[in-house]
Amino acid sequence: MLDLSLINGPMPAAVTVVAVAGMVLLAIGVRPFRIVLFAALAGTAFAALVGLVVNVVWRPFPEPLPLKVLVCLGAVVLALVLAVVRRRGHRLLTVLAVVVVLVGALSGVNTFYGQYPTLRAVLGPLLAETVDLDEVTRPAAELTVPDGSVLADVWRPSTVPDKGTVSSASIPASTDYRPRGAWVYLPPAYAVSPRPRLPVVVLLAGQPGTPRDWLDAGRLTTHLDAFARRHGGLAPIVVMVDQLGSLMANPLCVDSPRGALETYLAKDVPDWVKRRLVVDERRTSWTIAGFSQGGTCALQLAVRAPSVYGKFIDIAGQAEPTLGNRADTVRQVFGGDAEAFRRVNPLDILADRRFPDTEGVVVAGAQDVYYRDEDRKVFEACQRAGMDVRWAELPGGHDWNVWRPGLYDSLPWLARRTGLAR
Repeated sequence: MLDLSLINGPMPAAVTVVAVAGMVLLAIGVRPFRIVLFAALAGTAFAALVGLVVNVVWRPFPEPLPLKVLVCLGAVVLALVLAVVRRRGHRLLTVLAVVVVLVGALSGVNTFYGQYPTLRAVLGPLLAETVDLDEVTRPAAELTVPDGSVLADVWRPSTVPDKGTVSSASIPASTDYRPRGAWVYLPPAYAVSPRPRLPVVVLLAGQPGTPRDWLDAGRLTTHLDAFARRHGGLAPIVVMVDQLGSLMANPLCVDSPRGALETYLAKDVPDWVKRRLVVDERRTSWTIAGFSQGGTCALQLAVRAPSVYGKFIDIAGQAEPTLGNRADTVRQVFGGDAEAFRRVNPLDILADRRFPDTEGVVVAGAQDVYYRDEDRKVFEACQRAGMDVRWAELPGGHDWNVWRPGLYDSLPWLARRTGLAR
């Protein structure tokens, strides 16, 4: 049951049918029937108001709330209004009907974004197996890779664990920025002695989001463990860090009054990783990756800190750091200084400089109406700047149905470029 799909197949369809039945049950108990029409109008008006406030006035996200999300929200309001005015039927049955409508609405939102593919992903924080980082990072002999060889050439362990480990970590900032807790995935090879120096992926979520998103919605351990089993236990070390500061914040991954995010990602995080873990410290073995706002951030770090990150994976990111439009972004984050914005804007940097030693992947959703064209523009700008960059277009929109495979389909490319595979 834990691995039954919540975004495809019979489960979401059954939830939708039950939710519709619950709504019908609520409507049947309302008299006179014209009140049902008023309740529907109230739900529609509330959804429209939320769309106006969030998408036009407040604009906390670069992309607007989609129509399906607003419809689901309106359905919940409709169910609540019907429950209040309903005169017939048992109250417990009324409450149950509201609950199934709420679950149906949540299921509709989830099928749109694909965030929780299974119940296991929903219960991720409760079911997750974590270990203390100090326990799994105890000193061990290190494997030496001769000049002219790569790790895959000399990796011949007698035994290797079947799974990697996940640990929580506190990665402090050297500035006044206060990040939320990070998560560290260590592949099975890290537990072997002599221990190999493994490549590093600094991985970012989108906005709104948390560093745990890649573990729960992204099912990172499942995919990385499977990859490691195909490569004798080898996989990159993945450090999932916080580039937002809070669920709704968007500091744009620049050093600004909103927080010194560039310093945190380009200096504080790499310094902490190199101090706490046995890793390959060469820039060619360091990748910055993320989706949506995190993808934009990955591109920013690739061009602003190329001495730290030799590779990047930009999954459905925006063409530039944004709060919705350039005018608001320049005014709110850069104090109206358009030149300050230009100095950190990847497309402007790519137009002025060349990056022949940087490699990357730009991933876009074929049905992403928000950023597919912007992603193509980014890819072409990277090519013109001399980067060794590949384009990946996957079926889906601006959602986890693209973000998950966007990362995991890039692992073979990353393994070849970092010595984990020939």
